[in-house]
Amino acid sequence: MKLLQTAFVFAAGVLLLFFMLPHSVAAQNLENSGLLHPSADSWPLYHGDYSGRRHSPLTQITPQNVGRLGVAWVFQTHQNAEIKSSPLLVDGVLYFTVPDHIWAVDARSGHQIWHYTKPTPKGLHIGHRGVAMYKGWLYFVTPDCHLISLDAKDGKVRWTQTIADVNQGYWMTMAPLVIKDHVVVGVSGDFDNLTGFLRSVDPETGATQWQWNSTPPVGTPNSTTGGMTWMTGTYDPELNLMYWGTGNPTPVLNGQSRPGDNEWTCSIVAINPDTGKLVWGFQVSPHDTHDWDAAETPVLVDGDFHGQPRKMLMQTSRNGYFFVLDRVTGKSLLTIPYGPTNWASGIDKQGRPVPDPAKQPAPDGRLIAPDEGGLTNYRAPSFDPKTGLFIVDAHPSYSLYFAKPADGTYGWAGADYGLWGKGVIDAIDYQTGKIRWSHNVGEYGSGAGVLTTASGLTFTGDGSGNVLALETSTGKTLWHAGTGAPMENSPITYEVDGRQYVMTGSGGLLFAWTLPRGAAATQRTASQNRNGQ
Repeated sequence: MKLLQTAFVFAAGVLLLFFMLPHSVAAQNLENSGLLHPSADSWPLYHGDYSGRRHSPLTQITPQNVGRLGVAWVFQTHQNAEIKSSPLLVDGVLYFTVPDHIWAVDARSGHQIWHYTKPTPKGLHIGHRGVAMYKGWLYFVTPDCHLISLDAKDGKVRWTQTIADVNQGYWMTMAPLVIKDHVVVGVSGDFDNLTGFLRSVDPETGATQWQWNSTPPVGTPNSTTGGMTWMTGTYDPELNLMYWGTGNPTPVLNGQSRPGDNEWTCSIVAINPDTGKLVWGFQVSPHDTHDWDAAETPVLVDGDFHGQPRKMLMQTSRNGYFFVLDRVTGKSLLTIPYGPTNWASGIDKQGRPVPDPAKQPAPDGRLIAPDEGGLTNYRAPSFDPKTGLFIVDAHPSYSLYFAKPADGTYGWAGADYGLWGKGVIDAIDYQTGKIRWSHNVGEYGSGAGVLTTASGLTFTGDGSGNVLALETSTGKTLWHAGTGAPMENSPITYEVDGRQYVMTGSGGLLFAWTLPRGAAATQRTASQNRNGQ
């Protein structure tokens, strides 16, 4: 009998281990096919897929049942840094970051699988956007400008490569972008006169494959520096072009020492990922003097534009203008403000706003809209193909801009003082640029990105610490939940074991939201009935 009991205990232990371990020891393997065609139970890229649309086909959570959404689990980072990263989800494991830290967490339970940390006293710890993954490896940049590759199963370091010199004033915050056998990373740093660039490295070794510079080398006569490549770009596999937004020129608010348009700062660029060669560029803010980079998401949409089928690129830029481009050629299809702007005197033949000399920063100040933070910023927008709405967290605002001759021609040469602003979620009709609806999210605005789903929901956050579910077609609030701190990342959604989850950050907490099991089953049955299954 004792032998039988022992055998039973051993068998039960093995069975328990079987159910506990699969998610932590499962082979983490993300091939190119998984990047090109993400499954419902994955979120393998910063934006979910290469398009940057942040639109999910999942429909379990609907406008009818979203009111029953509740917390599935909460993960506490125990860090002061806010979560600004978009988690990746591969094979049931979530990977997310704050500066100097990566966590691997079970997507079903929120239990930690491993935690990697690399303290970096140098570099600006302004935030961190997340990791990239290829095969069984993760790629993570540090504030002191290193790219680190980790084994996704246990977080052990494979290799480390230096991307830029932190002592010159560079730092890094972005989530890398994996395209075929390229890991593409970009740099930050506009407190100094530095050249912005993108670099592609070999995923196996970290060896440099190519580098594209957005501005000439420092010291080139009659030229600018800057053009930092802050945020993660997008990619069209059919055209084999990746699209990236570049930052402002330096000196930041003083344009006297850098005549001309200052290519390719404040621009959207199309680059061949195999060669690093520029195919086309479109400058959204020629000769910028207001710190309005164009690092916002270049969203890729296929559809009709004014009756013609187009492969389009859309961006709500920091300078207050909504751009629709033909992404094959880079030609402008639409340029229109999506909020208060007063800095341009018109639109040129290329579709670019023309800076008004009277609105350049001056010693006695100039009233400018939008403010230095821009009409939007790093927070990701979303495009809903059913309604044709481009939905963005916007910030209508005014500021006083000053030129300060004493600041010279280096780094941050000037000043600005915000006067007024508010936060809104704007739904833009991409055919016309008109605002279809606008939802107020607070006097000081929100740092939340936007996620839409095929069921007709828009997830985002407000400035008071609430997670919001809006009706995509109208902007009406359908559900909200307080979390204690505003959201500073962009929501994601995924489905595991037949249940849809929505994931949001709040301060140092990561929240997973889902429906009660009964509600999820009811919705699944209703969906099957509608589809004749």
